[in-house]
Amino acid sequence: MPGSIAGEVSTTGPDGRRELVPGAHVTLRGLVERRTESDAIGRYRLELLPPGRYTAEATAPGLRGTVPVDVVAGETAAAAIPMALTTVTSSVTVTATDSTVPTVSAQSAQSTTITQSTVEAAPNRNERVESLLPLVPGVVRGPDGRINMKGARSTQAGWLVNSANVTDPATGAQTMNLPVDVVSSVQVISNPYDPEYGRFTGAVSSVETKPGNLDNYHFSIQNLFPRARVRDGDIVGLESVTPRMTVTGPLLKNRVAITESLEYRFVRTPVQSLPPLQRDTKLETFDSFTQVDLSLTERHSATVSFALFPEKLAYLGLNTFTPQESTPDLHQRGYQTSLQDRYVFGTGLLTSQFNYQKSDADVLPNSTAPFQLLLETTEGGFFDRQNRRSSRSELQEIYQLGERHFHGTHVLKAGVDYSHSSYDGRQAFSPVDVIGTAGYSLERIQFGAPTRFSVDQNELAFFAGDQWRPAERVSFDLGLRLDRDSVTDSTHAAPRAGVAFAVTRDRKTVLKAGGGLFYDRVPLNIAAFPEFPARTVLTLGPWGEILRSTAYANTILETLRNPRSTAWNVELDRQVLDKLAVRLAYQNRTTHDGFVVSPSGESLVVSNAGRDSYREFQITGAYQLRRHTVNASYVRSRTFGDLNDFNQFFGSDPVAVIQPDARARLPFDAPNRFLIWGEIAGPKKITLVPVFDAHTGFPYSVENQLREYVGPRNAERFVRFASLDLQVAKEIRLPKFGKDRKAKVGFGVFNILNQFDPRDVQNNLDSYRFGSLFNSVPRTFRGKFVLGF
Repeated sequence: MPGSIAGEVSTTGPDGRRELVPGAHVTLRGLVERRTESDAIGRYRLELLPPGRYTAEATAPGLRGTVPVDVVAGETAAAAIPMALTTVTSSVTVTATDSTVPTVSAQSAQSTTITQSTVEAAPNRNERVESLLPLVPGVVRGPDGRINMKGARSTQAGWLVNSANVTDPATGAQTMNLPVDVVSSVQVISNPYDPEYGRFTGAVSSVETKPGNLDNYHFSIQNLFPRARVRDGDIVGLESVTPRMTVTGPLLKNRVAITESLEYRFVRTPVQSLPPLQRDTKLETFDSFTQVDLSLTERHSATVSFALFPEKLAYLGLNTFTPQESTPDLHQRGYQTSLQDRYVFGTGLLTSQFNYQKSDADVLPNSTAPFQLLLETTEGGFFDRQNRRSSRSELQEIYQLGERHFHGTHVLKAGVDYSHSSYDGRQAFSPVDVIGTAGYSLERIQFGAPTRFSVDQNELAFFAGDQWRPAERVSFDLGLRLDRDSVTDSTHAAPRAGVAFAVTRDRKTVLKAGGGLFYDRVPLNIAAFPEFPARTVLTLGPWGEILRSTAYANTILETLRNPRSTAWNVELDRQVLDKLAVRLAYQNRTTHDGFVVSPSGESLVVSNAGRDSYREFQITGAYQLRRHTVNASYVRSRTFGDLNDFNQFFGSDPVAVIQPDARARLPFDAPNRFLIWGEIAGPKKITLVPVFDAHTGFPYSVENQLREYVGPRNAERFVRFASLDLQVAKEIRLPKFGKDRKAKVGFGVFNILNQFDPRDVQNNLDSYRFGSLFNSVPRTFRGKFVLGF
């Protein structure tokens, strides 16, 4: 029979008294890895555990603690976890075991974990998990609304849910929507040196979901009340309806647990610079997540999950210069099913995982009128119509041996990962006219007949790693990964290594460093590019006469190669005072063989000529005062590279005019960024979470009436961005409905200071509004009501 663990999470207050910590993130590592969170009175419990030796770790903002624990079959082991102040965002932890002998963990890559308590308490305008990632230093939401982690495009990142890849095989973009209520933690890892991670050249976002509850059923429901859409003081329909419901509990006590979460979202988001009733994008989604946790024997457990995430987005790309009629609608349908099986062989653990993902997308115009690009606006129906059908099947086997002793201790791991992806698509383009200041067409882009195509891809990887601790104060991460890709018909070796060293005997100062080589996947829309409709560009005179005509053939230069990045980092962590911890860190990443598209002669060429680089210096501090925590960081960075990214012109919201490629600051470059946020425990169970974010404005380029770039690319910048958000919540007991019934009420305020943070700029030199900024999000209020039992 399996065993279980139960205990309390606590810390020591300034008066020396023991205080329980609710909402602490608890991670159990050993033969299996499990996660949970302490309840409202600081208690936690983990079920369905194979007998053996484990380490239980508890984290909360500014606090961390670990204890070893032995699980015995059919029994519940007591494991109280005392926590002390530590660096909240450091992946190198200096902790004490029950024998007071400190150890050093060599997780050499920079990583930050957003715990469940932060997911629930932090201000989150659209209540999506990815919206919390900018709480991590070095992660920003770019001018296109996408998340850019550590200087990389969103399509260069790794996106994982329970270790499963959730990117679209066609575009490489993250595609899965997950109800936020089932999220246990989100970890951002910059250049992970564990060879298990692959097929990316940027950072990795890894989401873990909550395990099912084996004791009792728990139910929560929230967002029951719709919000009205107000325009010019009048209520005009609904702005949003976002009810969410989650239930978890045992199907068979101590054996089978189920979690079910359902979320419906209808949200209108305004562009403030457009007319009142023609300024909203409209999003409608239904997200469902089902998870079943099984304990088959004392050595054998499994998890089965199924996620469904259809989505309809009306008026994609709506902005000051593109009205609703000229935008497309994006309809996406997707689902993912996953099976993870864990079996203990002696002191080793075999983890088998199978995932299948289906991602369909349609890009549909809102009008059949001719598409025209004017200086001040856009007219007609969108020029692109797409139909994408993609899928991925993936099988992964990982075997981790128990601890071995040879010149220190070793934890060895080896694995194999195979995936098959397919993409069936259709592309159809309509003519595009570029209208000048005189009111006639300067240029017309015509396209060939619609095309259909199909592409398949097989990827195979072998990897092995060793966590070696030759002494108490030093440890190493060593790994090698081999990747095979059928699209590029190539095999690549990616070695990685990292070290962590406790500089001082008191283990309060830790130095870590690492470096490695990483190879990215090839999105299948790039492999299909030669089969896209060809284009012809006509230069026109005042009376519509053709002055020049250039036909462009879609061409891939030579053969495709997998993009690769070389990265290294160095970091120093120091607990300066009992209540203050700081981190100094530097990282460097250079990426080669990126995919860019550019006109050349009579060809539109996709090549591996892309290069980009990221440099980051970071100083981070965490200060703990009783149960209040303040996190502050300053990041100085530089993001530089080729600008003609393939998805900019052939993604879900493509740009019609393609100018020659250039190298400059990337559009999401923010050289200076200050981030301050904290969790404040107020009286009467009130929690306040303020977030202040300020960074340099994003760069943009200047163009003329022909959409030709003028001067250096991305030499101009938006004004400085600054925003102060606040989430306030209070827990209320509902004794009339039972002792376990409770509610949480509160509100969020976004852009409290009503700072002017524009998202659109008139960058056309020939416009009378050249240099004008538009579309700032005003101060916004959001109510919150959660009922749980």
